[in-house]
Amino acid sequence: MKVVILAGGYGTRISEESHLKPKPMIEIGEMPILWHIMKGYSFYGFNEFIICAGYKQHMIKEWFSDYFLHTSDITFDFTADDKVIVHNKHVEPWKVTVVDTGLNTMTGGRIKQVKEYVGEETFMITYGDAVGNVNMEELLTYHKKNRKTGTISVCNFSQNKGILEIGNNGEVNAFREKSELDSDLINIGFMVMEPQIFNYIDGDQTVFEKEPMQWLIKEKQLQSYIHKGFWQCMDTLREKQRLEKLWAAGNAPWKVWRD
Repeated sequence: MKVVILAGGYGTRISEESHLKPKPMIEIGEMPILWHIMKGYSFYGFNEFIICAGYKQHMIKEWFSDYFLHTSDITFDFTADDKVIVHNKHVEPWKVTVVDTGLNTMTGGRIKQVKEYVGEETFMITYGDAVGNVNMEELLTYHKKNRKTGTISVCNFSQNKGILEIGNNGEVNAFREKSELDSDLINIGFMVMEPQIFNYIDGDQTVFEKEPMQWLIKEKQLQSYIHKGFWQCMDTLREKQRLEKLWAAGNAPWKVWRD
């Protein structure tokens, strides 16, 4: 089964780093967050990836082209006709297709552009800027059981401040710490779609999260999979630093694979 990763945006909210590289190539523990996402899928046996690139797309292609340079020890033997020897080679069981879907294409348009690479089969979609410990095998089983066109993973986005309960007259009735009751369910990516989804996307300027999703909801063809584990996007420098801290401490919840 193929996994489509949306990796073409500008990443303006983390411009401290995205002005130098595509957002999915920003490193967590010296490896791009894109690599972390792919490792998570690979742990569950999903090893064929289609990356919807755009902004600085050449950097994503070059990174995969030089994968062994990033992950192995290398000897450059200039005395033997510039021979390159790769030591302790790290090989991933991946097939990766990087598609330039344009600079200003919206999410739906990017997905539509890779239709020929997906084919007429069930496939997965996620965003190239968030990690989580979603059980992909369980997600797929859940999707098949419900027989909908699409399934999206959702989780509680909890408040991070104390909660005030206010009466009708403005009087403070209570102050308490946050709880799951104070949170909203949000789309965290990690989606499963049937190929019929392409029929809901008009063109490059279609935002996947708007018209296509609204049509699926109207036709009762969109199912939610509630994820109760870890999830974190990397929209800001503070969020990147949080992920870095977890990784450096050896306490990264999204690291379901073994070294």
